[in-house]
Amino acid sequence: MQRQGIDALVLAGTGNVHYATGATWLTSDAGRAICEPAIAIVTPHGQPHLFTPYPEGIPADLEPGRRHGPLAPEFPEGVAELAAVLTDLLGNTSLRVGFDELSAAAHEHLPRLLPKMTIVNAGEVLAPAKLCKTADELECIRRAQRINELAMYDVHSALRPGVRQCDLTGIFLDRIFELGATGNGIDPIWQATPLAIADGPFSVNGDLPFPIPSTDRILRQGELVIVDSGIKYEGYCSDFGRTWLVGEDVASARQRDHFKRWCDVMSRVLEIVRPGTTGLELNRAACKGENDRRPWLDHFYLIHGLGTESAEPPFIGTDLGEDYDESVVLSPGMVLVLEPVIWDDGHGGYRSEELVAVTDTGYRWLSQFPYAPFDTDGRWRW
Repeated sequence: MQRQGIDALVLAGTGNVHYATGATWLTSDAGRAICEPAIAIVTPHGQPHLFTPYPEGIPADLEPGRRHGPLAPEFPEGVAELAAVLTDLLGNTSLRVGFDELSAAAHEHLPRLLPKMTIVNAGEVLAPAKLCKTADELECIRRAQRINELAMYDVHSALRPGVRQCDLTGIFLDRIFELGATGNGIDPIWQATPLAIADGPFSVNGDLPFPIPSTDRILRQGELVIVDSGIKYEGYCSDFGRTWLVGEDVASARQRDHFKRWCDVMSRVLEIVRPGTTGLELNRAACKGENDRRPWLDHFYLIHGLGTESAEPPFIGTDLGEDYDESVVLSPGMVLVLEPVIWDDGHGGYRSEELVAVTDTGYRWLSQFPYAPFDTDGRWRW
């Protein structure tokens, strides 16, 4: 905050509130946070102030004077209350205050209520602060991923023709909380994917539509299912991605070729994952030998970070361009989620996600789920 010349932060994003205060709450739908937000106000001195509708999630070590009932910045009355709180905490002077989210009501009314306050982007502080994880943060992410993967063994064993997507979701949610999850961050995705993009749902960019929310749709023999999920452990996220086949113990030769190409992309990228490598170098390694298309979805990324959010910096392979990717330099403590996608339109493809943490000399794995039924030679087993 000092380096950026920011006098206070007003945080409403669930991951940012947890990062600043340690507050937690059970979630099944991130959209609920818009209706019942927890808000942290961070000043340069003392503990943050926490305004929350979830008193059961207040950390035990937060001082009583820093615990408050909820604010409602979605409404003009709530914005007026927020302005009064900021005046009480900061005074009525010229200050730069960073916000991570602004409701429409806050955007309209705060400049009038606090004319001396300059609103700036809290990401200028949050992104560099959260970029490299501590040992404790890495352990929380590792545990979150382990819980996610253990639950997926139960789900995968239930995958058969006739099962509904929502049946798999029920198995998954029941199991993660048995295993110690403290929240679920992503509605689990079991997307039955057509072999050709034209046969699937419409997408504005003409690429493979993903993700598609789960329904009560029945899964059928031989369908290609793209899987994605993310749970939380003590406020830190996991990220799980695989491609499964319904009712098939052995993948076809073409499907195994898709998986082999995915492995080749992963190998080329992981070979240069170490401190000092740039995002542009990782992009070029991934694309080497893939002449028809970039080996990831255009509307996603080759790599994204993970922490209190399921996708946070660093982002590599986005539409921000090569100059941005070159500005991303790997450092120890970064968590990378690698998610190449191999797609052969008309014949389907393969997508999986893997988590690694950058170390002083390279990387270490944070994920370890197998690749059945594609990995016939055991190349990617631990």
